[in-house]
Amino acid sequence: MKAHLNPIDVEALEAAAQCRRDWLMIRMLYRLGCRVSEALAIEVTDIDMAVGTVTIKQLKQRVKLCCPKCDTRLSRSHIYCPGCSLRVEEATKQWFEHRRRRILPIDPETLSMLKDYIDHGGPVNRNGKLMIFGINRHRAWQIVNECADRAGLPQLINPETGKAHHVSPHRLRDAFAVHAVKTDDSGDGLRMLQEHLGHASFNTTAKYRKVSGEEQREWYDRLWQNGDKTDGSQT
Repeated sequence: MKAHLNPIDVEALEAAAQCRRDWLMIRMLYRLGCRVSEALAIEVTDIDMAVGTVTIKQLKQRVKLCCPKCDTRLSRSHIYCPGCSLRVEEATKQWFEHRRRRILPIDPETLSMLKDYIDHGGPVNRNGKLMIFGINRHRAWQIVNECADRAGLPQLINPETGKAHHVSPHRLRDAFAVHAVKTDDSGDGLRMLQEHLGHASFNTTAKYRKVSGEEQREWYDRLWQNGDKTDGSQT
């Protein structure tokens, strides 16, 4: 059992799609490396056919902690409010939306397929917006999982927990990241990947360097390439 999808697996997923929409969604999740929520939020107006880019709108809900008495902003470590000195037994939680945008390049072949899909009436009108896919997260998960079953792809193992999981939309994002690191794992390459994926922390991006333990295996194998014995003598 392996941890990540490879390009051949993704091709099998695409081939197992039963309609153009499903096939294009799988392809864009992989080729853009975007989150499923980001892919499902793409509108026709987000696509620049002339330049070959897709604008990704990232919307996250975040929570901030505040003093229940004076509304001063608190951190998780605060015991006393810095504003009114009240001992904080339970902070007030306030939810707010954090919006970010990033513009991603898309390869010419996928862009051409996307244009053909739009020209032939693929997008769906939702509340006055022309959405590329027009489905919800649950349906997107079902589509990817059903295609994986038809393609005969096995479950993927989480290298950190050892648990097996069904192939899901996020595994296509992982597959993109792994492919990118295998192609270019330089410092500049990893920084470009961080920006492309929209990671706030570089540590989140750096985890893809450990591809199914391959990096550790290569390091370990190099220890014995010269045939050195444990006592320091040569074989």
